[in-house]
Amino acid sequence: MTARRPTALVADDEPLLREALVRLLAQAWPELHVVAEVRNGRLAVESFEALKPDVCFLDVHMPGLTGIEAARFIGRRAHVVFVTAYDRYAVQAFDQGALDYLVKPVEASRLADTVGRLRERLREAPPPAQAEASLEQLAAQLLRQPGPAALRWLRVASGQKIRVVAVEEIDFLRAEDKYTLVAWRSRESGAGDGLVRTPLRELAAQLDGAQFVQVHRSVVVNLRSVSHVVRGPNETATVHLRERPEALPVSRSFLHHFRMS
Repeated sequence: MTARRPTALVADDEPLLREALVRLLAQAWPELHVVAEVRNGRLAVESFEALKPDVCFLDVHMPGLTGIEAARFIGRRAHVVFVTAYDRYAVQAFDQGALDYLVKPVEASRLADTVGRLRERLREAPPPAQAEASLEQLAAQLLRQPGPAALRWLRVASGQKIRVVAVEEIDFLRAEDKYTLVAWRSRESGAGDGLVRTPLRELAAQLDGAQFVQVHRSVVVNLRSVSHVVRGPNETATVHLRERPEALPVSRSFLHHFRMS
């Protein structure tokens, strides 16, 4: 009788990172069958209820339902691995051994260690009881832990000049090759744009999430600069800005920012 293949769900709101993890899993754990790839916590819970995978790889920070909240719904019914851009989160809870985590970008060597532990745990199924206690500790620690201070100023190369731009004056940021384009509008100098060397992903993590939202893998927009949004085909859209000609793409993964509540 052929042994049943282990199954997994991967949830991450960044499509490229989600796809990269699935590729790495195929190399590190060839017998693993990824039965679902989803872009948020709500879909993770729905897919889990429908498919009952053995392992869930959950991004900690997802729109709507976070990875922590999704894991609480899943409980002891699956082994959970958290995927995070910040390795400072809940180290004590992870170190108890009941929970595991991967840091973005995921490294093959770290994933190989995680896969080894998961194989052992699957032979000892179900997940240990201390996993629930560790998860509650993790959730409490994340709630207590303040995030990094929001970025206030950027030094931007614009032509032959270096400008100091207040973050609140930025209309949008867009990834361009090895740089990030910063487009701003101020009362003193009007509209302008320039480049910074910091990758968009790093900048986005330092911006005020109540004011700046990612609308595409390569675009972050200031909500205060948005004039209107036009829906497009296949759950996409276009953001139009006040007093700027640019029309910015909104991919389906980020359309929830503009859905009516």
